[in-house]
Amino acid sequence: MLAYIHIPYCDSKCHYCAFNSYVDKFDTRKAYMAALKVQLAHELERFEATPESIETLFIGGGTPSTVDPALYAPIFELLSPYLQPNAEITIEANPNSASRSWLEGMHALGVNRVSFGVQSFDAAKLKALNRAHSPSQAVTAIETAHEIGYKHLSLDLIYNYRGDDETLLASDIAQAFVLPINHLSAYELTIEKHTTFAATPQVRQEDENLAFFVAEKIRERGFEQYEISNFGSYQSRHNKGYWELKNYIGAGAGAVGFFKDRRFYPASDIDHYIASPLHITEEHLSTDALLTEKIFLGLRSRIGIAKSILPEAYFKRALLLFEEEKLTQNDTHFFNPNLFLADALALFILG
Repeated sequence: MLAYIHIPYCDSKCHYCAFNSYVDKFDTRKAYMAALKVQLAHELERFEATPESIETLFIGGGTPSTVDPALYAPIFELLSPYLQPNAEITIEANPNSASRSWLEGMHALGVNRVSFGVQSFDAAKLKALNRAHSPSQAVTAIETAHEIGYKHLSLDLIYNYRGDDETLLASDIAQAFVLPINHLSAYELTIEKHTTFAATPQVRQEDENLAFFVAEKIRERGFEQYEISNFGSYQSRHNKGYWELKNYIGAGAGAVGFFKDRRFYPASDIDHYIASPLHITEEHLSTDALLTEKIFLGLRSRIGIAKSILPEAYFKRALLLFEEEKLTQNDTHFFNPNLFLADALALFILG
């Protein structure tokens, strides 16, 4: 199984961000981390966790680097017996708050992978996105993490912000590959409700060719595209676990958990979560809903779709796509060679 922990604190709110995050609740961090431990202990029982049954741990946000390593220590003490010896343990970080001391502290706790929210190495673009770091801070943070001994390092880039062109994006990608990373996520800017950019949706440009350009430039550098937005010489086991629809604990305000055929939703408000970390809403997923998710997730990644799960009508439509060279196959699975067509192919199979 997998485990995800949500840290909802941020030192600034990016204009495109729709995640559950807050810039004005830092005084609650100690109480929040204590509530997290309460929920995690509950989830370990609910998920029937046994020693060394957690394959991956991902700490996301928000900005996990806004919380001191000392506050994470009780969480790692609780989870330690359940983590596999070779567990992938990832934490997200922003370059401006991922200091050397913070990176050293998290490394000492057992974190072996850091995903840096860089978004661009262009200073004007970072300012327009309301990112709190500079290009030089991003370079320094990643190089420092490498010096400390982190085994796996990743960074995020965003494209299709107004004014993005091939020159700027090629420069961003070139700068990324100067750094000691083995994974890169490239996300197309989307305009979400209740974000700053929702009032000015024109900041997103419609240029689908840039998606192909970005993917091609990253692949040229030797990183395999193993999901629409993810590339690497190392492929995140946690990401792949989601696409395989493995069971995953979701702890924290606004997190989501999944076990067998149920989803779990803790309270999203920080204060409500701290007061009642075990106030968790459940959603039952039907067999059809689970099948639909497996098809969508399988086609938007290199996971593929197991033939054994497809009803006859779906299988026939998948075979048609194979005959039209839109899918490939082996004895057990169908695969999607063009991940950007994933949703259209899934809708065709589903009829």
